[in-house]
Amino acid sequence: MKTLAVLTAGGDAPGMNACVRAVVRAALGRGARVMGVRRAFEGLAAGELAELGARDVGGIIQRGGTILQTVRFPHFERTEVQDEALRRLRERGVEGLVVIGGDGSMRGALALQRLGLPVIGIPASIDNDMPGTDLALGVDTALNTIVEAIDKLRDTASSHRRAFIVETMGRQCGYLALMAGIVCGAEMVLIPERPASVPEIAAAVREAFARGKTHAIVVVAEGATPGGAGLKAALDQLRSGFSFRVTILGHTQRGGSPSALDRLLAARFGVAAVERLLAGERGVMVGLKGREIAAVPLEEAGRGVRSPELDYVRMARMLAK
Repeated sequence: MKTLAVLTAGGDAPGMNACVRAVVRAALGRGARVMGVRRAFEGLAAGELAELGARDVGGIIQRGGTILQTVRFPHFERTEVQDEALRRLRERGVEGLVVIGGDGSMRGALALQRLGLPVIGIPASIDNDMPGTDLALGVDTALNTIVEAIDKLRDTASSHRRAFIVETMGRQCGYLALMAGIVCGAEMVLIPERPASVPEIAAAVREAFARGKTHAIVVVAEGATPGGAGLKAALDQLRSGFSFRVTILGHTQRGGSPSALDRLLAARFGVAAVERLLAGERGVMVGLKGREIAAVPLEEAGRGVRSPELDYVRMARMLAK
């Protein structure tokens, strides 16, 4: 295999650039050329490929986002679009592809694999909802961004004796909210996997103030019901006597320089993907299992939603006392 291609797809995640750098330099170190695909699968179908050298990926390890850019492209589900993408790759001499992205990106990778192109996936999703890996690229950085924001909100909450409702990203996975709730000492965490009633949340806030706390933090995952605004409205109707404020962290969680852990994970994933591809392996996603890099079939990586261990819910409530 003399020529590989790499693309970043789906939602951007801190560490994508560090991973592109690792893929390019690992391939070059083994005598292979690398083509970078701009704008994910849409750019692939349009033939937006350019060769990447070692200097092209210099100085990007600390940058958030992705220099290759990304876009969601539902039309890639169509067979004729997949065929066109494969044709574009073959006319540039590409013999293997590395796809960096979330579960939808792994389904796109699988489609090309089934057409005969050797493909290996790398998990990158701040939601950490992908089966087949304990941790995806971007999760650690996003979690640190959330922690920093909640720590600042606690300062103002204490000054005004208020309760803050903080909504995090996560789609239908409560990982970010749950982990943030534990490490920030939140009074309550609301996640899709473990619903909590409005009276239960109100009671937790009342108990916090009764114990002498000058603030209360409730962390809500975006996929939970009710969401941040709905929860505030419901709590206000209970006339608990406390002033609630809502902060939706939004896309700030996606940006920023990747943490040391995400940079190291990006390097390990990138090198493992290239080595496996050049060794003849295909149709898998590399992932983290414990401390080791392992591979799972792309079918598994693109199917279902990985949920956090719900024993952490018990831990979060116990430590909030």
